[in-house]
Amino acid sequence: MPSHIPATGSQYVVAIVEDDILLRQEIVSHLKANHFETHGVSSGAALDDLVTLRPIDIYIIDLNLHGESGISLCKRLRERTPNVGIVIMTARVALHDRLTGYSHGGADFYLTKPVSPEELTMVLQNLGKRVKKLNNANDWLLSLRDRTLQCPDQSEKIRLTNREKILLVALSQANDFTLESGVLCDLFSDEDSDEGMSKHALEELIARFRKKIKVIDTSSTEAAIKSVWGVGYQLCIPISLVY
Repeated sequence: MPSHIPATGSQYVVAIVEDDILLRQEIVSHLKANHFETHGVSSGAALDDLVTLRPIDIYIIDLNLHGESGISLCKRLRERTPNVGIVIMTARVALHDRLTGYSHGGADFYLTKPVSPEELTMVLQNLGKRVKKLNNANDWLLSLRDRTLQCPDQSEKIRLTNREKILLVALSQANDFTLESGVLCDLFSDEDSDEGMSKHALEELIARFRKKIKVIDTSSTEAAIKSVWGVGYQLCIPISLVY
């Protein structure tokens, strides 16, 4: 991997689990040249020793490992540290393996060898930004898979309806976290009809969500979603999306 491109990854700590020593050394050298703090190990057992010494932001894991399999290792890491980044990098190209990597291993990315050095660098930079954002102590964590919203101190979480989840995702991705009422109503249009949700129904949806979140956010004096006169609604709590 001789390629070198400018990078801004110095704030990200990466661990690569690869039992091919030459490939592992190449990747470690490439990532260090692109300003990632990088550690290479050959197995899950060696990784366990590493993480006791250094918190890791992103893991790069081969599937064909000696001892514990790559999928088992990914699953264990995801369960133990839900917000870390996990990249599977393997020679397995079959769709079944890719789906298993995502569904059972909890991977964020599945890259097949040989991997372009430039692509790997960009994947880690983009994933690192998400990981750092998730580790922001002020963010509420919205799980798209579990449809839950966890408070910043992770002490409590609330289960969301599908409409509440859609509402929060839309607002969290909007400019200034604000959307017009009409745009929000259109989000809930029936698949068999062009007619969207009524504004009254939208008000009721937001009112129910405010009450639900107030149960675990009793100290806040501001509504989680506030009305913006003449426009629509604005999300007033920081939310990070997790999968």
